[in-house]
Amino acid sequence: QVHLVESGGGLVPAGGSLRVSCAISGRTSTYYAMAWFRQTPGKEREFVAAINWNGGSTYYADSVKGRFTISRDSAKNTMYLRMNSLKPEDTAVYYCGAKMFWTSGAWMTQSKDYDDWGQGTQVTVSS
Repeated sequence: QVHLVESGGGLVPAGGSLRVSCAISGRTSTYYAMAWFRQTPGKEREFVAAINWNGGSTYYADSVKGRFTISRDSAKNTMYLRMNSLKPEDTAVYYCGAKMFWTSGAWMTQSKDYDDWGQGTQVTVSS
């Protein structure tokens, strides 16, 4: 079983920056994908960014491209999302997800494609 724990959320003014983290532990496969999603009340979980097992390949939603950067530190078993130029519409609970035994192919941008999830961390951007 894979265990994910997000951290680093908080309150930040519009135009500011924030980095959230996702620590992964448990029985991970050699090849897998991880992703960040976000969700606001009454809405479906929205894809933000994804990264492969070694950090060599990334994919972003158009809404965050150029502002957010996904990365991972294999030694620390941690994935990060650096968010710059934050906007009030970025306010959401940010979740990390993982899909084991994923090697290549089309990037998964639907929440149903990921098997394991963290508890989420709140990011609030004030206007």
